[in-house]
Amino acid sequence: MKYIRGEEPRPDPAPDCIFCDKVKADDDADAHILHRGETCFITLNLYPYNNGHLMIVPYQHTGDLTALSRPTLDELIFLTQRSVELLTRAYHPEGFNIGINQGRAAGAGIAEHLHQHIVPRWLGDTNFMTTIGETRVIPEWIDDTYRDLKRLWDEMFPGATTQGGT
Repeated sequence: MKYIRGEEPRPDPAPDCIFCDKVKADDDADAHILHRGETCFITLNLYPYNNGHLMIVPYQHTGDLTALSRPTLDELIFLTQRSVELLTRAYHPEGFNIGINQGRAAGAGIAEHLHQHIVPRWLGDTNFMTTIGETRVIPEWIDDTYRDLKRLWDEMFPGATTQGGT
């Protein structure tokens, strides 16, 4: 309990950052990066809750929302809006879970690098498999999801920019 009172830091088991490594990738398709903006990028979640589960990730390595600059915050919400448009057209969801889990106590799986989740949702999309089988059922291979969403992104937002563009 000493780490809760701030008397000693909680050990971080992962010294490397998967988001910082991901953005260095030469092949966006292999890294599942849909879009590279000026301050943030859009990527598929490798462990999705539903088909089309995206994340908006700032390039800045921080786990603290208050450390992000105004341009980064602006692009984060702009790319979130674009992602909702994309996923609505691709999957016709009935709703979305959109959010940031800041810190391990809040459920952040990668607490050291802030990222926003965008999860398409449908009425009745939960089932017993997650609870009883301790597994998720995703009826689409992630490479197929990437290919379809990337094609649609490029169609919807050709030459997409965040500074005065589409």
